[in-house]
Amino acid sequence: MRSKALLGIMLVFIVSIGIAAQVYSTDTLLATDFLLESWAKTVDYFDYARAYAVLHGLPEPPLDYHANVYMTYVNTTDLQMLYAGLCNITFNGAKYYTIPMQTFMLHYRTENRSRDVLVASNFIMLMAFNDTEQSLYADSPDVNDTLWASFSMGFNFASIFPNASFPSLNSETSIINLTHSDDKLQWSWGMRYMNLTAIWWRTFISPTYHTYESWPVALTTYDELSFTYNLTISPSTHKATLTENHVIGRIRDLWHFWGWFMIPLYNHYNSTGCYAYGNKTSDETVYDFLETNQIKMSIVNFQTSITLDRDTYSVSDGGQNVTDSEDLVSNSSITTYTDDGEKIFDTSFGSKETYRLYNYTADTNETQFETYNATVRTAKIDGFAKNTDLFVFHAGFMRLLPLLVAQMHPQLYEKAKQSITNMTRANYFYLIAYPTYSGFRVEHDPTFTAYVSYTTVPEFPPSVVLPLLIALTIIAVLYVKRKELSGTTMK
Repeated sequence: MRSKALLGIMLVFIVSIGIAAQVYSTDTLLATDFLLESWAKTVDYFDYARAYAVLHGLPEPPLDYHANVYMTYVNTTDLQMLYAGLCNITFNGAKYYTIPMQTFMLHYRTENRSRDVLVASNFIMLMAFNDTEQSLYADSPDVNDTLWASFSMGFNFASIFPNASFPSLNSETSIINLTHSDDKLQWSWGMRYMNLTAIWWRTFISPTYHTYESWPVALTTYDELSFTYNLTISPSTHKATLTENHVIGRIRDLWHFWGWFMIPLYNHYNSTGCYAYGNKTSDETVYDFLETNQIKMSIVNFQTSITLDRDTYSVSDGGQNVTDSEDLVSNSSITTYTDDGEKIFDTSFGSKETYRLYNYTADTNETQFETYNATVRTAKIDGFAKNTDLFVFHAGFMRLLPLLVAQMHPQLYEKAKQSITNMTRANYFYLIAYPTYSGFRVEHDPTFTAYVSYTTVPEFPPSVVLPLLIALTIIAVLYVKRKELSGTTMK
């Protein structure tokens, strides 16, 4: 028992290095907290990455880069879950842009062969689309459709709209606190982007032509974009199931830029009608506009997995390898295996094939809903991963996330930094589409299942644990001292 207690202290202490600045500045972490199985913090991740870089002789991110990230951690026998939700990001002197990004990582030992596995799942954006006559997949965004990436890229409207008032790009964010059941087999947490302002950019996802048009097509405000996670641990069945609930709030306002001549030409749509430069021009609402133009909504995700000594691959229920392929998986699942055939992970879409749609014009309280079938499809990787202009900030942030793996499981770090958050190394991209939309509120939740060994925690003798704790203490102290000398503060 003594060794297990020391191991618990060690694991929490390792994680605490990444949050040392906030812990010491706010003085909220007690000595007894090092015995806990979980934590939840909001940290400036670029500050952590700079400190890590100094300690390990790595290139530092620029000093004016900051990323406030809500992080949660759950550590149970043979399973560690680490979640990171981006609240806002600061770069090149631009402050607090909201770019919704969500990542969770699961580290565990496999059910049959007790191998170390790390799985990462990443949400990167909303994507609006319009099916064309040449569409390859009905009700799913493909290379022949008209596509719009929907997120902020730090575009400054003040310089081109000096006499117009637009919503700020630094939308509000709030956290959903980490909670657990009495037996600590069920955990919940999440994050909500409120009054989310997003710019729609015309984009393309052909593997040979992947870019975006430099002038925005529209500016929208959503009530919210929320992610709620529920982790259920079942040692008796050797499974850990994580359900991710998406809520895409209704669009309240849409500014459609229909021309650019000296000054931008635009119409402003809301729930009462259409306006141009402050004057009402018609009764066409934002919902009428989206319905008339058959605008549909989707979300873009990618998933990656690694083991120490084996490659992994992912197949659909029909046995089709889905890496860099286009396959409809709406009513089925994708299973990931090691290259010698051990099943390690499932992503299920058939378990919740339908989504809820709340028609605001029929029910302004949004208490009633209709259900519709979601369309889920895997996609060619290069059409997204090599779109470096569109995802420049995503890539810059995500390439630093493997630093957390060095704390969770150091043996996996070298392999993780090459692939785990590298979009080009994804096991697969998948697009969840909501074809009946009209700008109304959408609720939907896919399910992820890990196959875990759930053996006992291995014993570590004090002769191994204590020297490591001393070394980690030295690193943490150096980190805090550097923060004090640099004078940087958390935002």
